[in-house]
Formats: sequence, C-alpha cells, structure tokens
Amino acid sequence: MTDGAPALWADVLLTVHFGIAAFLTLGLPLIWVGAAAGWRFVRNPWFRWSHAGLMFFVLAETLAGKLCPLTVWEATLRHAAGEDGGDAVSFVAYWLGRVLFPDVAPAWFGVSYGLFFVLIVLTLFLIPVRGAAKPAEPHDEQKYN
Repeated sequence: MTDGAPALWADVLLTVHFGIAAFLTLGLPLIWVGAAAGWRFVRNPWFRWSHAGLMFFVLAETLAGKLCPLTVWEATLRHAAGEDGGDAVSFVAYWLGRVLFPDVAPAWFGVSYGLFFVLIVLTLFLIPVRGAAKPAEPHDEQKYN
C-alpha cells in the first residue's frame, strides 16, 4: 500500500491547474461582458496583463512542444502515488483530468491557443486597460482656503 499524500497533492495541483485554465478560458468572455456592463475591474491592469501573459506562456510552451510544468509535476506526484496508468484514481483526477486534458490531436491545442491569444490581444486594444483613477487635484483657491 502506498502513502496517499502524493495522490492528494496531485489532486490539489490538478485543481489549481484547472482553476488557471478556467481563469484563462472564462476571463475573455468576462472581459467582454464586463466592459458592456461597465464593470471597472475588467480594465484592471493586474487582471488583464496576468490574463494575457499567462495565455502567452501557454501558447509559447505549446509551440515549443513542451508540457506545462504543472502537468509534469502532477505526473511526478501520480507516479510517486503508484497511479501510473489504468489504476483507480480519485474523483478529482478523473473528472478534472478529462476536462483539462481532452483526447484531441496535439496540433489542435496549438491552433486553438493561438487563435485565443489573438482574441486576447485584440481585446487589449478594443477594451483598453486602465489604471486606477487618480484623485482630482483641488483648484488653487481650494488649496489655500
């Protein structure tokens, strides 16, 4: 019997990985809806540049033929837990793994990530990033009264 800690940590890592993928996937429509609704946070530089930068990283590693470091780390933990293949895995590993790693041709990922990144960059121009509004300077007569 193996120690369950590596499998638990692999599930935690897979959940974080899924959260990052959800942020990337849902972030773009959230920006569009938020801009139409007047939500200020969708123009926040931290939100927008994190979204664009993370998608650039995902696209770059895909085009370079590399696996995501989170995928490699999870596989290492699963191997340590004895879950190398065909073995029973947790509910989290089964369902999140199916959603995060669909059974499609690898070229599909590069094309879809590339198109998605283009949409993100276009959105940066169409819905520009704005910093926090600075407080208005008082007029000269207000400064001295």
